[in-house]
Amino acid sequence: MASPLALSLPAPLRQFFAHFPLYTHPPTESQDKARPVTSPTLWIHPPWSPDADVLSSDVECLKWQAYLALRGLSDVAIRWDVSVDGALDNRLPNLHVPLRTLSGASKEVKEGDDGEGELLPAHLIPEWVDGQVGALNELEGYIDQAARDESRAWVALLEGNVHAALVLHQPTITSFLSLLSPYHNKSRNIEAVVSHPPAPLFGISSLLPSYGTHVNVDAVEQQYKEAISSLSERLGTDKWFLGSESPTALDALAFAYLHCILHSKEHTLRFEVTRRVNLVAWERRVQSQVRGAFRALDALQQKQS
Repeated sequence: MASPLALSLPAPLRQFFAHFPLYTHPPTESQDKARPVTSPTLWIHPPWSPDADVLSSDVECLKWQAYLALRGLSDVAIRWDVSVDGALDNRLPNLHVPLRTLSGASKEVKEGDDGEGELLPAHLIPEWVDGQVGALNELEGYIDQAARDESRAWVALLEGNVHAALVLHQPTITSFLSLLSPYHNKSRNIEAVVSHPPAPLFGISSLLPSYGTHVNVDAVEQQYKEAISSLSERLGTDKWFLGSESPTALDALAFAYLHCILHSKEHTLRFEVTRRVNLVAWERRVQSQVRGAFRALDALQQKQS
């Protein structure tokens, strides 16, 4: 007997819901299985020539490729079939590593590795690398405290003046679908890297809202030329920047920018580097070392099999 307190739907509502019956279907097993992660795999933006290259065309991704290679990692797989929409924080690169390579993972976690691995954002890559090859000393690979402090200024110069010129001459392609998408690539724009943020095109003294920016192209290019000139003079004939005995994070950063500049379609950018023989020779030498540390994902799997 039904409880007098039980609630029931009115007859018209029951008749309406009867037109939308609920069916339960058995689960469908997919034949496609994810490839197990057996070696570190770096997710990057596509190379300049995907059919014949392993170095990303994106300077941010290339920084981390150079960092991994110059820290001594090798046989690192790369893939560029994952868009930024599928990356952590909507930003590439990401590093996909097997659970057994995580220094902080427990024994139970490592033994229960099912091949899914762990996906790391870029800012956690140095910690993972330290667990593979050992942590750097307090000097971070530089010859002394003064060199380490000086490296901070060079990093600011590269990520400021040089990056601004690279962004300024980098073509941007915006599709209609990208405007509708809720996901957007969080790349740094020109306003974030110039020393003095540019004023908006209009909106300060008008009824229209602030929109766009007015960039002093001549100033950006002049600062870029001075930065490349200073970089060449500081390198001189040294093997590594600041006279270091082994590569440092500054060398990885410098290589990424020089490589992207030399592949730029903008003559003004390339000319400032190509006219300095020591920078070109240094980039080519480091390029061979960085390139040799990476393999396309399919090629690496064939090698392991």
